[in-house]
Amino acid sequence: MKTSAVKIVIVTLMMQQSIQSQETKKETVSAENKYTIENCVNHFELQKATKTKVGYQYWFADKDFTQENTLKMSIVEPGKSTHAPHHHIEEELFYILEGKAQFYLDGKTVIAGPNTSFYCPSNVEHGISNVGDTNLKYLVIKKDLK
Repeated sequence: MKTSAVKIVIVTLMMQQSIQSQETKKETVSAENKYTIENCVNHFELQKATKTKVGYQYWFADKDFTQENTLKMSIVEPGKSTHAPHHHIEEELFYILEGKAQFYLDGKTVIAGPNTSFYCPSNVEHGISNVGDTNLKYLVIKKDLK
């Protein structure tokens, strides 16, 4: 068999193996991410929440279950914030459920209560803190690009 014919056979075999590997991977991913009514409904349970330094957080949906979208509820004690103002590539949307929040965006602040949303564009410095005398409870929605 000529050298060029051997190369063609080898490349063909490699391509077939790659295709089979990709098909196996797709089947594995599909089996792992089988969505059912039971795992697509998530009711808040305090005992499943994660304690933080300033309160706690509860992931309704994380990027490993969804297609990189996240939905988290944060509860922050009076006078505290989850972290200092920061920025990141992902845009975020906050929705205030309870309490009084101070929202910082690009050098300016606003204070608002329940049924208010705050939008953070990509790479803009932002932060949220509890300026009330009760717990601040809010949702954080973003698509995780990491």
